[in-house]
Amino acid sequence: MSLEYIKKATKTPATGEDDTRRIVQEMLAEIEAGGEARARRYARELDGWNRDIVVSAAEIEKAARILPEQTRMDIEFSHARVRSFAEAQLVSMTAFETELSPGLIAGQRLVPVNTAGCYIPGGRYAHIASAIMSVTTAKVAGVRHVIACSPTHGDRGVHPAILYAANLAGADTILHLGGVQGVAALVFGLFTGHPADIIVGPGNRFVAEAKRILYGRVGIDLFAGPTEILVIADETADPDIVASDLAGQAEHGTDSPAWLVTTSRDLAGRVIDLMPHYIGRMSEPNRSTALQAWRDYGEVVLVDSDSEAVRVSDEYAPEHLEVHCENLDWWLANLTNYGSLFLGEQTTVAYGDKCSGPNHILPTKGAARYTGGLSVGKFIKVLTWQRMSEEANRDVGAVTARISRSEGMEGHARTGDDRLAKYFPGERFDIGT
Repeated sequence: MSLEYIKKATKTPATGEDDTRRIVQEMLAEIEAGGEARARRYARELDGWNRDIVVSAAEIEKAARILPEQTRMDIEFSHARVRSFAEAQLVSMTAFETELSPGLIAGQRLVPVNTAGCYIPGGRYAHIASAIMSVTTAKVAGVRHVIACSPTHGDRGVHPAILYAANLAGADTILHLGGVQGVAALVFGLFTGHPADIIVGPGNRFVAEAKRILYGRVGIDLFAGPTEILVIADETADPDIVASDLAGQAEHGTDSPAWLVTTSRDLAGRVIDLMPHYIGRMSEPNRSTALQAWRDYGEVVLVDSDSEAVRVSDEYAPEHLEVHCENLDWWLANLTNYGSLFLGEQTTVAYGDKCSGPNHILPTKGAARYTGGLSVGKFIKVLTWQRMSEEANRDVGAVTARISRSEGMEGHARTGDDRLAKYFPGERFDIGT
């Protein structure tokens, strides 16, 4: 098997990480030390916001009034599908108890976290769908406190469509706060008194780095980076549709990778030729953004078989994976590393990004090798429990004592010894002494 790079990226998703880490570490330390006052100062300095941080009920009501009816209906369309998919995920999870041996009963409970922080990007684009994806999924999971935050635009505050979507989805509190200061406020419980147990939602490289640094003190959905798309296409694919989809995702940012893996040299050449046209259809600044992303991060890989395409795709482990090939069931059965899979020309990433149902908060930078995207399960702790009768101690106590002594852990062994002596006075057990 062999592969050939018809177009090779000059940069990788890791480019520029060191400077980002230094800036974010300094900001987080300052906000943790300075609290709400320092977060307010960053909001003023970086976003031009000098009013209340917590969004009021009046502001939410105003947002609903000023939005066009069609926009509200579209948000409700998306919310209904995301909620239905999340509810189906919840049903697929089960609590249970089972008797492992006579008198030894164990089980698991599904318990939602108490507080979730949902970061909703709103700087360059108003990420309406991200509000729906994160907040809706948390509420379906049963999270008690869902706090959302989003960047402001000068003195205009959070975009009204984001406010409407977050409120419709069930956010308990919404903050006029974005960037590192928004993430910090969620984690430290600023302005709400409810420190988040988990932070979810996409964001720029500074937001992603803040989540990475704070992971451990708080849970996160996943380690996220710039948006990615990989398209697998064979000779039956439509090069115009492939180029359109690659260009559409490249507008996310100048560091957004767009990759094509194909078994057709002819298709590879035609897509490369078409990319300037499909990028050129965009208005500025999207056009320049997509052009730079394709120039620096775009790749076209020629492979000699479907199996090789699977191998290459699984190595990339892309956030979004489209398949424009024959025999889609074969690809579904054989591909393993991706954030979300879009099968067939009729199913584009943009549908999943906005309204089709499955969550669009997905792993990047190869993280799809070990995790999926945001789901109801991210907000739910799987807690195990056990209880046993005195009779069950007869076997478990003796085995525990012997294993503990084999490990050199006498204190552990004695806890089993003591129960055996209490529950079965006068009996002798092999306890490894």
